[in-house]
Amino acid sequence: MLFAAFDPLRHAFADATPAELSWVLNAYTVVYATMLIPAGGLADTHGRKRVFLIGVALFLAASAACGLAASVGWLIAARVLQAVGAALLTPASLSIVLAAFPQSRRAVVVSLWGAVGGLAAAVGPSAGSVVIDHFGWPWAFYINLPLGGLALWRGASMLQESPTSGVQRRVDGVGMALLMLSVGAVTLAIVESSAPAWTRMELLVLAATGGVAAGAFVAWARHARAPLVDLALFHHRTYRYVNLATLVFGTAFSMMFLTFFFFMMNVWHLSLPQAGLAVTPGPLLVMPTAILTGRLATRLGHRRFLVGGSLLYACSSLWFLLVPGTEPQYLTHWLPGLMMSGIAVGLVLPSLSAAAVNRLPVAHYAVGSAVNQATRQIGSVLGVALTVALLGHAALQRADFNALYLVHGTLALLTGLLCLPVDTRPRAAQP
Repeated sequence: MLFAAFDPLRHAFADATPAELSWVLNAYTVVYATMLIPAGGLADTHGRKRVFLIGVALFLAASAACGLAASVGWLIAARVLQAVGAALLTPASLSIVLAAFPQSRRAVVVSLWGAVGGLAAAVGPSAGSVVIDHFGWPWAFYINLPLGGLALWRGASMLQESPTSGVQRRVDGVGMALLMLSVGAVTLAIVESSAPAWTRMELLVLAATGGVAAGAFVAWARHARAPLVDLALFHHRTYRYVNLATLVFGTAFSMMFLTFFFFMMNVWHLSLPQAGLAVTPGPLLVMPTAILTGRLATRLGHRRFLVGGSLLYACSSLWFLLVPGTEPQYLTHWLPGLMMSGIAVGLVLPSLSAAAVNRLPVAHYAVGSAVNQATRQIGSVLGVALTVALLGHAALQRADFNALYLVHGTLALLTGLLCLPVDTRPRAAQP
């Protein structure tokens, strides 16, 4: 919904620059990515049901605060609080689902869990665009209240509490600060890359600060007693490559999704509800594709779907680069590329989640999946930053999108290359 709300927010807060408004998306995502990892440990330690319900309640309170925001600063602060709630509920939800099924069905289960996100991505643009157009941007947040209230009520009555490990895990504040500084500094350097208020030297210093913070984060994780990220998880070759692929694909995914709205509203001059409806068919294909992929991956493994889906995603960016022009021709010039991208996301996104936890011990489900989800969110931050840097100026022309499509296609191909070493064959088939 926030992708659909980006343009209305530009009109509501006319004094804010596109780079400043990008932090409505990115402040949430940076905090969400960083908090996901300790939240996975909290779920294992204090009970998955309890952490899930606390996360939902916090998310709802922050959603109300977002809708009431009278300034960009207030909105960004409320989004940070919303991110904490989302981070608490996400790994707990996957852990609850994983614990309810045997190993033989987990590929299907994780694909279904991921496919729900695909269904949300399909509903969000169309329903969100209509709601925002009729009632204003605050309803992108208020609409969470009845849905979250239902989740609280049914979750409290239906979910069974998981046994806790009893081991108190320390929250690595130093690691969290270093990760936020790293991602935040690099993101700021990207979104402000064309801003006249920043000199080239200042931007280089920002980017270098992010790089140094990233190196310090790794060094800290190697020697801290209870680091934010246990680097031992990355000793497994498949887990290492899956997370690299997740970072790259997360960047490409958020770039393409936000670009859809920029193109529809600035080049084809569609209204917000029309733009939301126009991008819906692609995400609608994600869920059935993910379900079918999950069933086949139980026998065949995920690698062929990851590589094939990445190649198809690159083909979709090539289509958008070469075919759509300035005149709206939706059925022939837009829909085929949109369907390719929807099927590709259905092949890749849930498979990345499933491949990441495929070989992890039960005790590491929450933390391992949280690291993978955090990696995807960091990619999303970079994707939004790149999109705003390339398309954030006021008057967009068709040619302005070409560089973005080329970057997107390159990232999609790189995802496929990173998935080639991934080994996700069913356990019984391995030597």
